[in-house]
Amino acid sequence: MKTAIVWFKTDLRLEDNEALLKAIAHGDSVLPVYCFDDAEFRITKYGYPKTGSFRAQFILESLIDLDANLRKIGSGLLILKGNPEVEIPKVAAQYKAQKVFAKREVAYEEKKMEAKVQEALFKIRCELETLSTSTMYHAEDLPFAIKNIPDVFTQFRRKTELDATVRAVFQKPDSIASPEIPELVLPTLKELGLEYTPIDSRAAIQFKGGETEALARLNHYFYETKNLSVYKETRNGMVGEDYSSKFSAWLALGCISPRTIYDQVKKYEEMHEANESTYWLVFELLWRDFFRFMFKKYQTKFFLYAGIKTDKPNSKSLNEKLLSQWINGATDSHFINANMIELKETGFMSNRGRQNVASYFCNELNMDWRLGAAYFESQLIDYDVCSNWGNWAYLAGVGNDPRKHRYFNIEKQAKDYDKDSVFRDLWLK
Repeated sequence: MKTAIVWFKTDLRLEDNEALLKAIAHGDSVLPVYCFDDAEFRITKYGYPKTGSFRAQFILESLIDLDANLRKIGSGLLILKGNPEVEIPKVAAQYKAQKVFAKREVAYEEKKMEAKVQEALFKIRCELETLSTSTMYHAEDLPFAIKNIPDVFTQFRRKTELDATVRAVFQKPDSIASPEIPELVLPTLKELGLEYTPIDSRAAIQFKGGETEALARLNHYFYETKNLSVYKETRNGMVGEDYSSKFSAWLALGCISPRTIYDQVKKYEEMHEANESTYWLVFELLWRDFFRFMFKKYQTKFFLYAGIKTDKPNSKSLNEKLLSQWINGATDSHFINANMIELKETGFMSNRGRQNVASYFCNELNMDWRLGAAYFESQLIDYDVCSNWGNWAYLAGVGNDPRKHRYFNIEKQAKDYDKDSVFRDLWLK
């Protein structure tokens, strides 16, 4: 009997999951696994936990949902903990699996880990097949080779929109033949080296992990409220659940795919209307794609102080006091403070807030931008390696910004986006 393993990572969904469908097509029996990688719960060289409490809680909720959805179709989720290059081959040997299917990685650490797993599997005559499941546009459908992708988003967008199409969504499987999978047992936050932190009641949204929640959010934002039709006008908001789609956390863990969202945007446009707002949501998904493709192109460069540039426009200073003030919302700017307190208490911050606090960190405090990016990595519930480090490099002037040095006038931004001080009053009580 042929057994295939599907190794879930940041693709915690049944719908539009090519790795899962390939495993089903390949094997008589499919074993879905998820491995808590010890490396993801270490303290980084910048001094922060790589995965903070908010995101860890979201991961646990997403795995409970994935296991429940798998069990409805005859399977379940086997949980492993340790180093994937040890644990995945161990379980492959135990179940005599010939093949492991998984999502393809693009960022440096993740690629390195993928290679180690592949090497270890090869030794036991088991193959690792990876599939590109994280972007809206498939890498193979782009109108340029990865090494030739323009570094300026506008050039990338125009040619991609003109010459590429988004592939159809893969339907979720009706049933899976699996070996008997024991009841789901997840590590506790304490076992992961973390403490439970509730999301502050003032949060813009109370995120809960899982594909079920992701699809419910999409249904709410598109069909129940029709907020998609006004997305472009409201997306720079800062207070409340519906000023933006809030899909980011579910996208980051792959509880929903960008293609599923694109597909639903097209259906919404047929039912209601196509306008600037419906286009703009797709435009934002394309930005997300762009950063993933940039990471494929530049590999480790996005983690270097000089980024993908050769000059270094920012100071490399580290002042513990200034860093602490920024993290704890105790700077000279009320607008920055309100955003940083929101992040600390909820694991989330609006897009407008993120750009301002990053600009302030790089330009006003003159700090090494990677410290800010590493703090975001630890704190954000919706952390995505490519979007986070790509955006920080962009705002630090060492990434994909053609203007080189993007400076935000914080007080003007506060007046423009929080003119009645509703956001500042909410968080600075």
